[in-house]
Amino acid sequence: MEQSKTRMLAEAGVAIAIAQVLSFITIFHMPQGGSIKAAALVPLMIYAYRWGGTRGIFVGVVYGILHFILGFKSSVHYLSIVLDYLVAYGAIGVCGYFKDSLSGLITGSIVGIVLRWGASVTSGAVVFASYAPQGQNPWVYSMIYNASYMVPDGLLNIAVLLFVYQGVKRGLQRRG
Repeated sequence: MEQSKTRMLAEAGVAIAIAQVLSFITIFHMPQGGSIKAAALVPLMIYAYRWGGTRGIFVGVVYGILHFILGFKSSVHYLSIVLDYLVAYGAIGVCGYFKDSLSGLITGSIVGIVLRWGASVTSGAVVFASYAPQGQNPWVYSMIYNASYMVPDGLLNIAVLLFVYQGVKRGLQRRG
């Protein structure tokens, strides 16, 4: 039992560290924040699938704190910090509530990414409303703006997750 807790904490640290390193590899950066990264969510998703949604959410929140401290900041408004970092990255851990199967992997990843998008849309509509073009609804602007980078980023993360997951799972089972 104690070994399992130690292993879980060690894997959490490794997942957060790998996600943070991957987040430094930016493929495309949006002008008001947000970017397509080199599959930085994959380690968080693998952790969530392995240890469950509750622990996955916690690790996502811890990653969000670290990512805020070390990453590019488009805002330091308290609501933006809560929604764009804590809630959005915590939402990725929700994928851990889905079954460990191909359909569960895909569905859980989509749900986590959509929840992340929803948190960022809310932040964008409330905190960044002034960036919306004159006469455009800030909610519509935020939905479009955030989808413009989160859809490709989400697809990239899901593709990489599907590519590496079975190998990672086999490796973890051999070691466990």
